Amino acid sequence: MEELWRLSATDVAAAVRSKKVSAREVATSALARLDAVNPAINAVVDHRPEDVLAQAASVDAAIARNEPVGPLAGVTVTMKVNVDQEGYVNTNGLKTQRDLIARSNTPVIDNLRKAGAVILGRTNCPAFCYRWFTTNLLHGHTRNPRDPAITPGGSSGGAGSAVASGIGHIAHGTDIAGSIRYPAYACGVHGLRPTAGRIPAFNASLPERTIAAQSSAVSGPLARTIGDLRIALAGMSGRDVRDTWWVPAPLEGPAVPKRAALCLEPDGLETVPEVKAALADAARRLERTGWTVEQVESPPLREAADWQTKLWLGDNYEAQLAAAEREGDPGALACLRGNKAKVFPFDAAAFSRALTRRATLTREWLLFLEKYPVVLMPVSGELPFPDQLDMRDEASFARVWRAQLPQIAIPFLQLPGLTVSTGLVGRVPVGVQIVAGRFREDLCLAAGEAIEAGGSPSSPVDPVTS
Repeated sequence: MEELWRLSATDVAAAVRSKKVSAREVATSALARLDAVNPAINAVVDHRPEDVLAQAASVDAAIARNEPVGPLAGVTVTMKVNVDQEGYVNTNGLKTQRDLIARSNTPVIDNLRKAGAVILGRTNCPAFCYRWFTTNLLHGHTRNPRDPAITPGGSSGGAGSAVASGIGHIAHGTDIAGSIRYPAYACGVHGLRPTAGRIPAFNASLPERTIAAQSSAVSGPLARTIGDLRIALAGMSGRDVRDTWWVPAPLEGPAVPKRAALCLEPDGLETVPEVKAALADAARRLERTGWTVEQVESPPLREAADWQTKLWLGDNYEAQLAAAEREGDPGALACLRGNKAKVFPFDAAAFSRALTRRATLTREWLLFLEKYPVVLMPVSGELPFPDQLDMRDEASFARVWRAQLPQIAIPFLQLPGLTVSTGLVGRVPVGVQIVAGRFREDLCLAAGEAIEAGGSPSSPVDPVTS
């Protein structure tokens, strides 16, 4: 029973529902794994074993009463430390929020609990969730369990590191510019950025989010199998009236031709040979399962990425910079100061232009997706970066932002994106990104399952420490 942390979420939920194992046994196994490996990677920065066991006892009691417990019965899930969990601190990686204790749950936690999940702990992120690297002055540095020399990704770096090392069956992350997709890529797992409006979001402990965050920041799951992403999405996406952007869209859409566009260098992105090889391999895996794959040029991405950067960092830029200066976090300051020329000033005219261009660019992508329901493209132009690369010098900072074009653009278009891990280059993970139309996460997952089936599934790793 001590090895229950190794199982998929799908298998755990089935075993708990059938009473082959108890939710308490699953939780006890997960807590033991957390204790064993977290000191080496610092993925989880807050957890309370007594709370975890109490949640598990509640699931077991419901099963004993023959009550339905949902698709995630007994499944352990970690939560990113930038969302409200009642009684816990919502730090967002900030010393200035170290006393911000949530009085209620964010909707995604309520939905997970309704689906039978057990919340295991809270995972690390960079200050303000600004970077593709995970360290901050409050919680410290998170390591990639596969190779400490490379980033675990960000901003959901703790989530990626946790699920890759077997701490929790599923991890919650958030994504406004790649913060689910990149940690999944860097840690060798899968990560789904749903369509904006799919999973409800609201943090009562904080002021209302900016328009950029409301319209393009999302919660979503990271997991070791595509099947686990599927049940996590179902569990996370229930209605919650507190989110005024939530859309009651079905999880399964109408049938479409199994046709995919292969975009090796979307909108002129410089893509390293190892990433191109992973894309070509993923295309072959799709073709072996009956998909038609055609190598084509993508619609514009670079302009969408530029506008997303402006909306994300330019909206209320001076207040964001002042907050970063109060925090004193070097990475957050580098992000804002390094992008100032791109995003500031951002006045009402620029804001109007951004939303106007969003309609035009999104329309072009939606028309493209009518012909090619799935697009296969890089997650990043490079393999996962050396850790803290963006802090080395100006050239390295520019290199990081240039490579992340495919991640930054997709949120501006309000499309779903899925990172599928496809293998390793040495011990460095590599993968691909799948994009589909709005609320067609089912197409992303279907293509992801076909790619996953052609390779070796991800399994928990013991952290490498040197």
